[in-house]
Amino acid sequence: MKLLSNLFKKKDQENEQKSQIKAETPKIKHNEKVANRKGELGEYKIDIQLAQLPKEYRHLSDIMIKNEKAKSGFSQIDHIVITPYGIFVIETKNYQGTIYGGKDRITWSVNGKFKMMNPFIQNYGHIQAIKNHIEEKYHHSFISMVSFTKRCTFKIDELDFRKMSSDELIVYDVELSEYIHRKVSVNKIHNKEPILKEDEIKRIHSILVEANIDDHSIREQHVQSLKLEGEVNSQNQQAKCFVCNKTVSEKVKSFCLSSKEFNGKIYCFEHQKSLG
Repeated sequence: MKLLSNLFKKKDQENEQKSQIKAETPKIKHNEKVANRKGELGEYKIDIQLAQLPKEYRHLSDIMIKNEKAKSGFSQIDHIVITPYGIFVIETKNYQGTIYGGKDRITWSVNGKFKMMNPFIQNYGHIQAIKNHIEEKYHHSFISMVSFTKRCTFKIDELDFRKMSSDELIVYDVELSEYIHRKVSVNKIHNKEPILKEDEIKRIHSILVEANIDDHSIREQHVQSLKLEGEVNSQNQQAKCFVCNKTVSEKVKSFCLSSKEFNGKIYCFEHQKSLG
């Protein structure tokens, strides 16, 4: 009888411990789950697009390489596609809403509220990091591409980002392979011979594979460094009028950044009127 009583007591203790562990385990917020799911779907659509490219092209995804000029010491690159007529470096964005920006704007915004670094400035840093690993004769071969989802609309100062004559292109994720094909076709017209031969494509691909850092702890440190930098910038950054340096509210700041008239600059009410 005593043995049976001890068994029940032990079972009760185990159940109590399990319930405590469950209670202490933090639940993932619904928004975080949705964001992660959207990110996965976004990358899946990119993968489908890249799979449609010719077999002689080489592509790499989620590459992290050393970059002494970056604050974290590394650059993490979403996608690289190496073709006979150019090296495409692709930055993917999984936002929803209206994208406001321009070549000369250091920061862009989503719906005039959420700020992000100009993605072409961000991608420029990635390209410079890649250049540090390959021969100088290939440095003129780069095309910078920024891919957004179809849940976005663009209000960009310049229209060149959609023209094949540009080496900086904005695309939707579902048209990524189409734009790569079109850009390659344009470069074929301007170059009698391929910019990169088959053996050169293979060599550059091998160099970048070798340079890639897949150590999980280093990658995690890089991510945490970026998060910390973003938090510090957010806390330290006060919106001020471009003319008189007077601090303005978040509402005024959002209005100015979303308005093409102010060209990415912030103005107080008084100087908004003087500009009008």
